[in-house]
Amino acid sequence: MKRSAGSGRTIARANAGFDAALLGTSFNAQDPGRRPALIVQANNDADVLSAVRQARDLGLKIGICSGGHSWAQNHIRDGGMLIDLSRLNSISINAVEGVATIGPGCLAGELNAALAKQNLFFPVAHAYTVGMGGFLLQGGFGWNSRASGLACQSVIGIDVVLADGTLVHASETENPELLWAARGSGPGFFGVVVKFYLKLHARPKFVGLKLQVFRIQHLEAVMAWADSVGPSVPAFVEFQLVFDRRAMGIFSHGIQVLAPVMANSWREAQAAVDFVDKSPIRNLASFTLPLLPVSLEMMMKGGESTLFLPNTRWTADSMWMNTPIEPMLPALRRIADSQPPAPSHALWLNWNGPVTRPDMAFSLEGRTYLALYGGLRGNTTNPADESWATDHMKAMQAHSIGIQLADENLGRRPAHFMAPANLARLDALRTRFDPDGLFNPYMGRIA
Repeated sequence: MKRSAGSGRTIARANAGFDAALLGTSFNAQDPGRRPALIVQANNDADVLSAVRQARDLGLKIGICSGGHSWAQNHIRDGGMLIDLSRLNSISINAVEGVATIGPGCLAGELNAALAKQNLFFPVAHAYTVGMGGFLLQGGFGWNSRASGLACQSVIGIDVVLADGTLVHASETENPELLWAARGSGPGFFGVVVKFYLKLHARPKFVGLKLQVFRIQHLEAVMAWADSVGPSVPAFVEFQLVFDRRAMGIFSHGIQVLAPVMANSWREAQAAVDFVDKSPIRNLASFTLPLLPVSLEMMMKGGESTLFLPNTRWTADSMWMNTPIEPMLPALRRIADSQPPAPSHALWLNWNGPVTRPDMAFSLEGRTYLALYGGLRGNTTNPADESWATDHMKAMQAHSIGIQLADENLGRRPAHFMAPANLARLDALRTRFDPDGLFNPYMGRIA
């Protein structure tokens, strides 16, 4: 992949073009009002080393950005230095070894396209333009992650610039504590990863999508059915429901039942999604599509063109749940009734992950997952719309066991995102590797 040549560019707050460069690092069109003192647009590892040493010498805290898809714009802080890694976007694939080496600025869609040419697979992010750096650090809920594992589980090594200005490699056998922390600490990681080493997987022979759409009046029946059938859905099916005011096929407020599937054959895929066609509520559906072969690239770009629109002011929030759906139905109805205009949407995801995971920082997940994405466009200023995601997650706190860092809202609503023992271990490692607190901590947290 192409990488910029020469030394990186440093932009001070007083320089012309500073605001454009800063806001250009964020997919979220919201201006958070925060401003760092310096932006470093790094072109290579040497630029990152120089930037970290400069920040240390000047006493500037460091924020980091790879692709800019942080809903909370975690990388934009007041004061300090922002290191923009988007230009570190190299991709190198060793098909014989089954390993890819990528820069943090590599986009999910770019990596997927490169791997597809060699019939290889990695559980990349669901949206094409997500930078892999932040995605991998926060855990990596990618395509087929229920079957292939979280993306961070397939990170087998990193090259990282530490607070003391050194560049080190970490793997299971070399600086393993750094690899442990990089697998799931997200915006709380205490270093700048300039390279990721990824274990690759065989590419599924069939990729497709099953779709069914219900009008929002059927919310309670649809959610009760989805919750009951979820545990029996095969791991290679990403069973999810989306509340959308412009639902596909009906172009009005509805619930999209989506079942992307990655299997060894069309026959296996059809059997895996047959639960949709045979459901007891199928006669309530307003729109149904048969299982269709759809490329992963098409699904990635399709989501961005219909749900995750650019030039949108986003506020997202999330929660993991282990409780049955029935006590939550009134709250879900209130979420739907108060839902702002599209592209705002709500996602319910059947997760039902494995009983155990490898030992890593990532350590909190539940049976099901709920995320709210409040997306406002134009001059909309309705206060209720602005706080829709945050307010409803606060109201449902009793049902939550914690959040996912991919959809964090810690600046507005601190919440658990890691098992207590893992967070304590991460804090100890931060004290060891970043004793002066050079790297920004989480925007908010519950100890």
